[in-house]
Amino acid sequence: MSFSSTLQREWLANPRADILAGVLVALALIPEAIGFSIIAGVDPRVGLYASFSIAVIIALTGGRPGMISAATAAVAVVVAPLVRQYGVDYLFAATLLMGVLQVAAGFLRLDLLMQYVSRSVVTGFVNALAILIFMAQLPELIGVTWVTYAVLAAALAIIYLLPRVTRVVPSPLVAIVVLTAVSIWLGLDVFTVGDRGQLPSAMPSFYLPNVPFTWETLRIIFPFSVTMAAVGLLESMMTAQIVDDLTHTPSDKRRECKGQGIANLVTGFFGGMGGCAMIGQSVINVKAGGRTRLSTLVAGAFLLFLIVVLGPLVSQMPMPALVAVMIMVSIGTFSWRSLKDLGTHPWQSSVVMIATVVVVVWTHDLARGVLVGVLLSGLFFAHKVRGLMGVTTERSADGRTRTYRYTGQVFFASTERFAQAVDFAEDVDTVVLDVSHAHFWDISAVGALDKVVFKLRREGRQVQVLGLNEASATMVGRFGTHDKPGATGAEAGH
Repeated sequence: MSFSSTLQREWLANPRADILAGVLVALALIPEAIGFSIIAGVDPRVGLYASFSIAVIIALTGGRPGMISAATAAVAVVVAPLVRQYGVDYLFAATLLMGVLQVAAGFLRLDLLMQYVSRSVVTGFVNALAILIFMAQLPELIGVTWVTYAVLAAALAIIYLLPRVTRVVPSPLVAIVVLTAVSIWLGLDVFTVGDRGQLPSAMPSFYLPNVPFTWETLRIIFPFSVTMAAVGLLESMMTAQIVDDLTHTPSDKRRECKGQGIANLVTGFFGGMGGCAMIGQSVINVKAGGRTRLSTLVAGAFLLFLIVVLGPLVSQMPMPALVAVMIMVSIGTFSWRSLKDLGTHPWQSSVVMIATVVVVVWTHDLARGVLVGVLLSGLFFAHKVRGLMGVTTERSADGRTRTYRYTGQVFFASTERFAQAVDFAEDVDTVVLDVSHAHFWDISAVGALDKVVFKLRREGRQVQVLGLNEASATMVGRFGTHDKPGATGAEAGH
């Protein structure tokens, strides 16, 4: 593919909508970045600089056009203990190592692990994030004046009613601009962005973390960096999948892993905290028409312009207007169809989805929720496949031979049934194990076959194993012991 066609497809296919969407995302990023900085226990500049840097770099290096990456709560929660105990310079050092680990993950193709995340887990992840986004807005609506609720209602009205009139400009952007102007003009008694933290007035500059370059430093930051890298990649891969579904286009997950690493590595050298993809801002971008890398680049670049050049004006933006945008995001993100599907989908899928939601919302830890969902999916799948193994048996006319015919999948979850099907005490001369229609998947299956053969031999039976397919025969020949010369069964303790 030529450079010109790539440029057109990934950057210039939708310039007007991408620019407007990027501007809207930049406005929504400001209070989020400040809030995440507070969670991490660092100056607001750290989160704001990180959001600018990560968004700009990922626009160039990422594998999912139109997805927004910046400083995130998932990473902020991880690094808070590091900052409290060792200081912000160790945070920057940990961010650098986080980037290196993520680039390595890209080369190791760890993105392929997403293949083991079921649709039910993804749905639970999305619904949990929608709930968390909504819950994060509640503190802004508690103990406030009635004016706050009036501004919130006005913002929601503009967001949902304006598209019925025109879609030329994203309605959330109109809501923020109009209500900021009204708030300044009337001097409304509402919290503003400036009340959440002071905006920086200077450009970020190159900064080398002031930490000793020793093994002790590595020992301190390595556990945090590994966790940051894992959480960041997990959230990024999940968000990329969601944006894939929203836009009906594929993404390069391997490139995204490397891109996230490069973005965090660069950010660490410019006084920023680590970050990853943001589902809320990515949904805002996509819903507003952002599809290409240009929207992500504009979001990062305009964010820096807002905080450095328009800082005094941005500080007066009313928080209720931004809260309204995030409420819109939470409503749009939640998979309402999944509630209807609870009654029609298999109960196992529903349990996985609900468990993922509950764990994420309860712990505020995306990684734990997804891990629980994946484990449950694996257990349900293993149980289902286990049930696909069947056994039929018949005795010969002369009564001296018993044949067991196995069908289906023999693996760690079905080995017990494999052995229990055999009557070791039956008075026959020969036992035939016909596995023509079965497949041996792992060493547990091979071990079960060994165990049955050796036990039958100890009972004085002749044993024949028939019909191993090529793959099963290769595995049995490599790991099995019952057909080895001199085998007595003593080695079949597995």
